[in-house]
Amino acid sequence: MSVLAVALVAAVLVFAIVRPRGLPEIVAAAPAAALVLLLGLVDGDRALDEILALAPTVGFLAAVLAVGHLADALGVFRWTASVLQRGSRGSPIRLLALVFVAAATVTAVLSLDATVVLLTPVVVRAARSLGVHARPHSYATAHLANSASTLLPVSNLTNLMAFSATGLSFVHFTTLTAGPWLAAIVVEFVVFRMFFRRDLAPRENAASPEQSVAVRSSASVATPRLALGVLACTLAGFAVSGFVGVDPAWVALAAALLLGGVALRRGTTTPRKILYAIDVWFCGFVLLLGVVVAPVADGPVGTWLAMLLPSGTSFVELLWVATLAALAANLLNNLPATLLLLAALGPGAPTGLVLAMVLGVNLGPNLTYVGSLAVMLWRRVTARAREPASLRTFTALGLATTPAALVAAVGALWLVV
Repeated sequence: MSVLAVALVAAVLVFAIVRPRGLPEIVAAAPAAALVLLLGLVDGDRALDEILALAPTVGFLAAVLAVGHLADALGVFRWTASVLQRGSRGSPIRLLALVFVAAATVTAVLSLDATVVLLTPVVVRAARSLGVHARPHSYATAHLANSASTLLPVSNLTNLMAFSATGLSFVHFTTLTAGPWLAAIVVEFVVFRMFFRRDLAPRENAASPEQSVAVRSSASVATPRLALGVLACTLAGFAVSGFVGVDPAWVALAAALLLGGVALRRGTTTPRKILYAIDVWFCGFVLLLGVVVAPVADGPVGTWLAMLLPSGTSFVELLWVATLAALAANLLNNLPATLLLLAALGPGAPTGLVLAMVLGVNLGPNLTYVGSLAVMLWRRVTARAREPASLRTFTALGLATTPAALVAAVGALWLVV
């Protein structure tokens, strides 16, 4: 039975990666979950418990996805493109630095999906308008969608899952992850500078100073003060929600309703587009994936994994957990890896071990295309932007950045836990 359970998880993940004919992931997850129940791999109560445990997290995800779409509809990403173009002054290195800042901020505040879907095309257009190579800047959005997603509970679905397991407040979680977040970003930037040194060298056909002035002038966009203000208030609401006993999901919902009302009144979006942005099918996929993974977590695989995990929080133990999590993310994808590892760690696991797991499942996917759904989505976005990804480049860059970023991030975590 354990072999069948693993096979069902594998089949769902392969379908999610390939997505034949563009079908949503739930097309495979729904029958797999039904088989898990019909074959008695889990009983109905266990499946319901898994769905109920994931429901608040998925609801939070849906609200954040809506906020990201509405921020785009109200001009936040057009304004971001303007800032990138004007601030770079025609320099590819300066543009890369600005892309790192923008991608790290968008990932932390609006989640990694917003970085991949909304920021990547903006970055590619900005690079082309300045006459510089778009390649390093495009890869930066992919990497930071993963490596910069460790800061806030809302930055990544894996964080949301771990957040509920730690019992920490929003502020306490962020305080512990701020150091690892910054350490990973710094390592990534240093390696990017060396890895893409040829692409970042000044080009003969780069925009002249006069052209750069024209680009910056044409790129000037009015600051979307209302949308930025709501986003700032939303972050503040997340920070204080734990102190007043309010679930952060309600804060995200309030932001979505406020931004949605403004965007609909201005005619910059429609109810159908908002519903599409929420991606109900993907949210359903996450709920059902929990059911499909449950028999694996409860079976010999989960037991074996639990035996591999330490109980202390020394640097070596934290690094071991993060490394196991990174490997699991690349073998299974980071979502099922998170579910498995949280079950293996158990409800009484030290906070440091849970956060080390978060570092592994967030940073690890930069090694391979299959590590996270965000990377798979990024490949489709770059193809549409006529800046297709290269497996060789992605793998080489991942090998150059991921181990160093993981060690640096774990070291920063160890200092605070």
